[in-house]
Amino acid sequence: MKNIYMLFLAITGLISFVSCNNEWEDEQYEQLVSFKAEPNTQGVAWTYVRYKPDGIVKFDLPIMISGSTPNTQDRVVRIGLDRDTLATLNREQFGHREELFFRELPSSFYSMPETVTIPAGESLVTIPIEFSLADIDEVEKWVLPLQILEDPSGNYQVNPHKHYKRAMLRITPFNTYSGAYSGSFYKIFLEDDKNEALTINEHRAYVVDEETIFFYAGTRDVDFLDRKYYKVFVKFLDDGQLEVWSDNAENNAFKIDDAQPTYYTMEEEWDAVKPYLKHVYITLSFAYSFEDYTAIPGLRVKYSTEGTLSMQRDLNTLIPDEDQQIQW
Repeated sequence: MKNIYMLFLAITGLISFVSCNNEWEDEQYEQLVSFKAEPNTQGVAWTYVRYKPDGIVKFDLPIMISGSTPNTQDRVVRIGLDRDTLATLNREQFGHREELFFRELPSSFYSMPETVTIPAGESLVTIPIEFSLADIDEVEKWVLPLQILEDPSGNYQVNPHKHYKRAMLRITPFNTYSGAYSGSFYKIFLEDDKNEALTINEHRAYVVDEETIFFYAGTRDVDFLDRKYYKVFVKFLDDGQLEVWSDNAENNAFKIDDAQPTYYTMEEEWDAVKPYLKHVYITLSFAYSFEDYTAIPGLRVKYSTEGTLSMQRDLNTLIPDEDQQIQW
């Protein structure tokens, strides 16, 4: 009787063991199609694209199928624009201040396929988007709003989560000198009062062409309604000198201050701990004055600046693609 009881327990345990194994072989989650484009606090995903004046730059946007088991069939996924979500995002972020809205990137600046195939056995592919950004005006905040469209035939299911179903790509061209510069050593004075200085932690530089960037003058940034009237252009010359000007000097009375040398330095250094990581340090020195003529109607307020701006760009040299190599 004891032997029969032990045999019963052994058979029961074996059945349980087999059942557990079979259970883990089954799909544990839903197989859903998703973008890989994590948004920031403003609801957009910064997408850096190398600036090329005469060429097309390809950006690969990842798209994947979730699940614990391999994808078992070819799936043709449809991609489309999502203007409704972009409009909702603008209202949530900026209310009725249309000058601050994200703008849909015009179709003349990009091309992409309407579908992408995820082959059987694969769970991750990329959508090739070709950008041509030579004449783009970075005063506007360009966004390419994409969504995964439903499939009437049921060939795939779209992830219902809004951050996976949609990709709000904040298109940002970059060159060697663009990016976020530290303003800790850059002083801004009101009416030449050297006793009271303003500083801004970050001055962002935007692309004009391969050798030229622009900043916004004084304390202005991308969230000022009148920002387009206060662009400061900086061109990098071969001899370490800078050419600095404004395209609106007749109205904002922009003037370079020759009392401070105008130049730039660029140095490279390998990381002491991570031998594959290269640091590039760029320092800019220039000073200027301008008049704010739009903030208060009928009143012109003079500002002057002096000091240096600096940027550190870190490059992971193990990554071959430049847009992915830079650790933004």
